[in-house]
Amino acid sequence: MKKLSLTSWIFIAMALGIAVGHFLPDVGKQLTPVSNIFIRMIKSIIAPLLFATLVVGIAGSGSAKAMGRIGAKAIIYFEIVTTAALVVGLMFVNLLKPGVGVALQSGAPDPNLPTTHLTFASILEHTFPNSIFDSMAKGEVLQMVVFCFLFGTACTALGARAEPVVKFLQSLAEIMFEYTKYVMYLAPFGVGAAMAATIGNKGINVLGNLGKLVLTLYGALAFFVIVVLGLVIVVTRIPARRFWHWVKEPYILAFSTASSEAALPMALENMQRFGVPKHIVAFVLPTGYSFNLDGSTLYLSLASVFVAQAAGVDMPLSQQIMMMLTLMLTSKGVAAVPRASLIVLAGTLATFKLPVEGIAIILGVDTLMDMARTSVNLLGNCLASAVVARWEGYDLSQPPAELEVEPAVH
Repeated sequence: MKKLSLTSWIFIAMALGIAVGHFLPDVGKQLTPVSNIFIRMIKSIIAPLLFATLVVGIAGSGSAKAMGRIGAKAIIYFEIVTTAALVVGLMFVNLLKPGVGVALQSGAPDPNLPTTHLTFASILEHTFPNSIFDSMAKGEVLQMVVFCFLFGTACTALGARAEPVVKFLQSLAEIMFEYTKYVMYLAPFGVGAAMAATIGNKGINVLGNLGKLVLTLYGALAFFVIVVLGLVIVVTRIPARRFWHWVKEPYILAFSTASSEAALPMALENMQRFGVPKHIVAFVLPTGYSFNLDGSTLYLSLASVFVAQAAGVDMPLSQQIMMMLTLMLTSKGVAAVPRASLIVLAGTLATFKLPVEGIAIILGVDTLMDMARTSVNLLGNCLASAVVARWEGYDLSQPPAELEVEPAVH
C-alpha cells in the first residue's frame, strides 16, 4: 500500500467518490466540506509560496533586464499558443457540430448567469494591486505577480543590502514546499469528496448528458495537446518522457479538482526539479495563469459556436474569425476576475447577438468540461516555463544534480 503513488491514490479516490455519489447520494452531498477544506488548505499555500519564489527568483537573476527579456519571450509564446488553441476549438466545433439538434429553450434568464462584461480597461485596472495584503487574501495571482516583480527588481537594485530579505524569503520558500508536501497527503480525500459531492448533487447522468459536446471538447483538447504542444516539444527539443514524469501529478491533481490553484504549488516545485531555473518558472508559471490558459481559450471558441448551432444561427467563417480575434483579447484576462470564463462567454455571445441563455445548457456539464480545460491550462503553463528556459539557453536533458530526485509526494 505504501508503494502506491499519489497519482494512484487520486485515481482510487475518484472511483470511490463516483461510487459513493451514485449509490449513496445523501452521503456524497455531505462530503462537500471535505473537498472545500482541501482547496482552502491549498489556497493558504499560494500567496506566501508565490511571493517567496518569485522575489527570490527575480533577485537571483541578478538583472531586471534579464527578467524583462524573459517576460517578452513568455508573452510571445503565450500569444502564439493561445491563438492555436482558438483555431483548434473552432475547427472541432465546425467539424463535429455538437450543437446541432440541441434544443435551446429561451425564457426567463437564469439568475446565476453572469451579466458583467469584461473590458480592456477593467482587465488592465484589475492587474495592479490596491494592497498586496488584499491581493494575497483574495488570491489575485496576477496582482501578486506585478507586485513581486517590482519588489524583486528593487531587491536586485539594492544588491547586498537586500540580502537578508532574500535569504529570509529563500527559507520561506523551502518551508512552504515542505508545508505543501503535508497538505498533499489530503489530496485523495479532497478529490474523492469532490467527486462524491458532484455526483450526489447532480446524479450520474452528469457524466452522460450533452455527451457530444463533452466529447468534442475532450477530443479538441487531446488534439491540441498531442499535435500543438507535441510539436512545441519537438521543435524546442524538450525531453518529453522526463517532462511528463514531472508534470503528471500536478496535471492529474488539476484535472481531479478542476482547480489550477490546487496544482500550482506542486507544479512550481516539480518544474524546478525538471530543470527549469527558479527565476524562470517562478515568473512564467503564475503569469501564464492569466495569459496562457490554453484549455480555457479553446473552450471559449468551441462553446460560443456550440451556442450558435444550438440556437440554429448560421455563423459564416468571416464572423467566426472576427469572434476569434475578439477572444484573443478578452480571454487574456480570463483568470483575473471571478467566474471570468462565463463572463467572457456571456460577453462574446452578446457581442455577436447569440442567446446568452445558451450558457444554461452548458452549465449542466460544465464541471466535467472544467476538469479537462483546467488540466490543459496547467500542462500548457508547465510547458511554457520549459520553452522559455530552452530559449534562454538552458539544457533540460539533465537537471541540477541536487534536484534529480523523485517527485516530492507519494
